[in-house]
Amino acid sequence: MGKQLTYTIRTFEEMQGTLARISSAIGRGIERAPVEVSLRHQDGKRTLDQNRKLWPMLTDVSRQVRWPINGAMGHLPPEDWKDILTAGLDSEQRVAPGIDGGFVMLGKRTSKMRKAEFAQLIELIYAFGSQHGVQWSEPALAVYDEYREAA
Repeated sequence: MGKQLTYTIRTFEEMQGTLARISSAIGRGIERAPVEVSLRHQDGKRTLDQNRKLWPMLTDVSRQVRWPINGAMGHLPPEDWKDILTAGLDSEQRVAPGIDGGFVMLGKRTSKMRKAEFAQLIELIYAFGSQHGVQWSEPALAVYDEYREAA
């Protein structure tokens, strides 16, 4: 497999220079092997602001909500709440046996979520927290309306 080059065009003004660099890269590699050029529109990917909002929310839930763990009520870390709440986006959960026993929940990865789907996750966490009396910290409340509009 050959070298992979990635160019990101953020503005229309960047396009000319980027196209020249792509053309140059193709020119250098065309005699050795075929070159594949693909374009991918990135609008709609989850934002860094969404990701920064997720962790304070998960932390609020982890500190305030007790949940059954192996038959006993206890507090879960934010990472476990991320798995539980992300699985709540799907009507169907998948479970696989672990390699040494037990079970593993297979689910969505937030890193692959688009902006609208991530907004649905934020809404789900707010709804869950409301049902369980979670008092949201300031970071968890920041820019809430922005995510509702993206849904």
